[in-house]
Amino acid sequence: MKTLIVILSLLFAGTHLSAQEKAGTYRDELPGIIMDANTSLHVISPEPIRYVDISTHDIVGDLPEENVLRLKWVPDSANTACHQSGSLGVVTVIGESFIAQYQLHAIKGVPESGLATSFNILPGHTRPLHVPVEMTTPELLNHALGLLSKRNTAPIRKASDYGIRAELNNIYTVGNLVLLDITYRNSTNLAYDIDEMRFKIEDRKITKATNVQSIEIKPIWQLYPHGSFKRTYRNIYVLKKATFPASKVLNVELSEKQISGRTITLKIRYKDVLGADSF
Repeated sequence: MKTLIVILSLLFAGTHLSAQEKAGTYRDELPGIIMDANTSLHVISPEPIRYVDISTHDIVGDLPEENVLRLKWVPDSANTACHQSGSLGVVTVIGESFIAQYQLHAIKGVPESGLATSFNILPGHTRPLHVPVEMTTPELLNHALGLLSKRNTAPIRKASDYGIRAELNNIYTVGNLVLLDITYRNSTNLAYDIDEMRFKIEDRKITKATNVQSIEIKPIWQLYPHGSFKRTYRNIYVLKKATFPASKVLNVELSEKQISGRTITLKIRYKDVLGADSF
């Protein structure tokens, strides 16, 4: 009987230890990247990078773009060991929905053809994170491109002024997000240089005796950056879901850089949002 108890105890201990081993990630299991002191390494993430940790002062890094991590090995001239082959440390990259870790190595005698200048974070390098993200950037991009591919129908809402015509093509909802597909058409011979785009919930009718209440909403994502357009400009904007009474509208205000300063406002009613399609 005692022998059976000992055997069962060993089995349970082995199972517990195995579970502990699987719960951790060890340095010798990490994908390796070879670096030298003459070349910068660009790590390309499929999502915007939220956090980076570099375990050694011999590697410096920055984020030239939201999804690109640039690493540079800067050996300490006073430490001859830094110039030898060996581990340079671990770099940790956290995106919107994943964590990826890499072991950085310095190996003497490696030909230049064996040194990477850029490195893509692949799905097999990542582990999922349970973070409060409504939707990742790649998912938003797929939905936005899906909107652009849809056949154009009659605009839901439109407005025109100063030779500029604004059209609300479609409204779609995904979870608690609202996607607005908006097109601007320029019938003048003067290019339109976009200054800013503002989304504000305001009263439908404004009288002189009324205190105007305006609530500005910032888009959490847009497909294209703002620039200049000669004839047509189309973009997808993503807002967090917001409710407002029928007495108010969502004003989408496009303003031009000075000196011309042409401004056009597209009014979107709440019933337009309620009637939106969903993916």
